[in-house]
Amino acid sequence: MGNTMSDMPELSQCLFTANLMPEILVGVSAFIFLLGGVYANNKRTDRLILGMGLFVLVSLLGFMLVLPSLHMQQLLFHDMFITDRFSFFVKAMLVASAALTFMLSAGWFNRAENQRFEFPVLMLFALLGMMLMVSAHDMLALYVGLELSSLPLYVLASFSRDSLKSTEAGLKYFVLGALASGLLLFGISLVYGFAGTTSFDALAHLFALSHAANNGVVVGLVLILTGFCFKVSAAPFHMWTPDVYEGAPTPVTAYFSTAPKIAAIALLVRLMVQPFGALIHDWQQVVIVVSVASMIAGAFGALTQNNIKRLLAYSSIGHVGYALMGLAAGTVDGISAILIYFTLYIFMSAGAFACVLMMSRDNEPVETIADLAGLSRSRPRLALAFAIFMFSMAGIPPLAGFFGKMYVFLAALNAGLTTVAVIGVLSSVVACFYYLKIVKLMYFDEPALPFDTEVTPATRWVLVLCSVVTMFFFIFPTPLVDSARIAAEALFK
Repeated sequence: MGNTMSDMPELSQCLFTANLMPEILVGVSAFIFLLGGVYANNKRTDRLILGMGLFVLVSLLGFMLVLPSLHMQQLLFHDMFITDRFSFFVKAMLVASAALTFMLSAGWFNRAENQRFEFPVLMLFALLGMMLMVSAHDMLALYVGLELSSLPLYVLASFSRDSLKSTEAGLKYFVLGALASGLLLFGISLVYGFAGTTSFDALAHLFALSHAANNGVVVGLVLILTGFCFKVSAAPFHMWTPDVYEGAPTPVTAYFSTAPKIAAIALLVRLMVQPFGALIHDWQQVVIVVSVASMIAGAFGALTQNNIKRLLAYSSIGHVGYALMGLAAGTVDGISAILIYFTLYIFMSAGAFACVLMMSRDNEPVETIADLAGLSRSRPRLALAFAIFMFSMAGIPPLAGFFGKMYVFLAALNAGLTTVAVIGVLSSVVACFYYLKIVKLMYFDEPALPFDTEVTPATRWVLVLCSVVTMFFFIFPTPLVDSARIAAEALFK
């Protein structure tokens, strides 16, 4: 017995180190790359830092895939942060998204005007903030993680300093992001003022005993939801999304479309299920309205777009609406469906933006939808890959996007949200129009001027990997479905 007790601190220390390994590795790497870039200050070092950043992310992802077998739930830093299977699953998604973005950035980064070591460093600091977000177990930790992720993203949006659109995108993102942060912080202060605590466990215990909240807490909760709706670009707080997507560098846009949304929705899920779980009747209706509005705005807003990045921006708004449907259900099935949906969306979105990156003439990017006309004749493989991602986003079986939507709709139906599910199906039908319009342009219209044929190997690998996952997910869905359910169940324990 004495030996067993003496081993407990050592076991606890091992768990502490293992659970914090993702944050430690990303944070230390970011600081090392920052110092190396400052002292070396040459283009060769800039390229080396990008490659080393990718190596760190791929190694970390491999580490995380085997770690859950050793993983246990643990509260850290005086219960300010928590690590459990839900946070671990989301962190793996974030690392995968960042790794794909690093690979997509290779060709864009090799251009002389873009070779600055700050790019991968900012990406890693943003990733660190998002990891802290999904492990937040206190309102203050929530806000610190959110701001740590947001500040690098503001800079990344305006990274192309010589581009007026990029500068405009960064400014718009910063101003509206600051407004969202202000609303969020005001909401947190109201909850603290009326509840007397910022701890997730204490809030959950308080509301479980009273089964109700006073008006001040409800107002604070609504403001918190509003702030998160800005962060995930959910309607009616989505006005910044098309402009930022269009103006930001394409690899940054690819990152915006996945990682920040996944982190913010994961944090919102934890917030609504754990501390505010007993108040589901107070926040469920708000989430339903936002979900429906996002699906409709995403479906109809993209119909008139001529720029492919703006179209994908409205598409991402619609996808956020589908994911929020799972949160509105408030069940294990709903949260599991969100995790499955966003895991598959990472590959669909990265693949679509890989195709956009290949749209260039004379080494200059081309972004209008009309330029895709007749692509199947000049670049048949690129046209096929783009068609796969468009069909998947439209929800055409047996591609991955169909199963993502199916799990979300089933969760909504099982929770009694039949009307919301029907609206989701109808919105998906409307969205099919602009997805199929792109396919029609590529295969049936007269060819436009051909694109450049030179493609970086990293971008080609992203395209192949994302195409394989999107096409053949239906053959091996069990590992993802089971892992997502285990992660979702961790929130309800």
